[in-house]
Amino acid sequence: MLTIQPVDLRDKQQVGQFLGLPFRLYRNHPLWVPPILLDARTQLNPAKHPFYEHSEAAFLLALRQGDPVGRLAVLENRPYNRYHGVQQGQFYLFECVEDFAVAEALFGEALDWARRHGLTQLVGPKGFGALDGYGMLVQGFEFRPAMTMMNYNPPYYPAFMERLGFRKEVDFISCYLGVHSFQLPERVHRIAERSLRRSGLAVQRFQSKKQLRGWARRIGQAYNQAFVGNWEYYPLSEREIGFLTDNILTVADPHLVKLITHGEDVVGFLFAFADVSAAIQRSRGRLLPFGILDLLLEFKRTQWVALNGAGILPEFQGRGGNAVLYAEMENTIREAGFQHADLTQVAESAVQMRRDLENIGGVPYKNHRVFIREV
Repeated sequence: MLTIQPVDLRDKQQVGQFLGLPFRLYRNHPLWVPPILLDARTQLNPAKHPFYEHSEAAFLLALRQGDPVGRLAVLENRPYNRYHGVQQGQFYLFECVEDFAVAEALFGEALDWARRHGLTQLVGPKGFGALDGYGMLVQGFEFRPAMTMMNYNPPYYPAFMERLGFRKEVDFISCYLGVHSFQLPERVHRIAERSLRRSGLAVQRFQSKKQLRGWARRIGQAYNQAFVGNWEYYPLSEREIGFLTDNILTVADPHLVKLITHGEDVVGFLFAFADVSAAIQRSRGRLLPFGILDLLLEFKRTQWVALNGAGILPEFQGRGGNAVLYAEMENTIREAGFQHADLTQVAESAVQMRRDLENIGGVPYKNHRVFIREV
């Protein structure tokens, strides 16, 4: 018998069952990258995650004869809905065995939850914040995700979504860049150099996390302004900005973070991260006691870099800011000695960024789709 159980976040056993399910489903899968368990637990902890200061979430567990066979989170992001003038619920953290009845039961309960909250649509996968990644993998199943920034799932998940009446809302494309094929036209470098001389733009580079931390507040403010035209945007609260920058700084190599400034203001940024997904796989998401040591070694061994966060304020895009950004992207990849780059999850609605990435040699190779349906 199949039952759907709301997870009591105060019950350690239920939380453990919810968090543990994907580890069972993907056991020995060569490409799945587990979440960092500490981060996954924070998502289910209203006292620690800033999302719960303004919004609400519920977690559902599908049980068959007492054994977990599926899970789903359903969210109401109130600031997003206010900003866009919509009444949407979000779904996230969907996992289930290859049995459509499990998916149908989970989403049936999620739709009921959305109706009770006065919501008119359900959209996802879409998580608690900007670092959670978007969408369900529909192309690129043969590639390992870049760390925990992307979702990985079997091909039957998107097939289930279509059977449940969901349709495409937006695609997030990731592009591959090989160091030998990434050669910016000389014209771009000339534009970048001219912009740095004439437009009052400067590139800030960092040697330590302490230096970088001093810019954290301004980074958050720029992040809040750079993506106003993006499908996923909503204004982050001060606490969310702090949470976002703290998480970035925890895993950031300061040498791989570049800021573009105009006077004292941050007007653009490039966040690059050494891809340590292989070490996360080996540790099964547990950093302590020994996972952290392997992680630190992987930072030095990896040949891959993930570019997950590149933006320039709209008013500087026509003043050479984009050229400066892409020149620094090339410098970052080459100077650090990486052989491969993953330009992670650019929404198809970010038309100029998509066009730019393909013009500089980026090859689309993963596609994550966000689905939507009426409640």
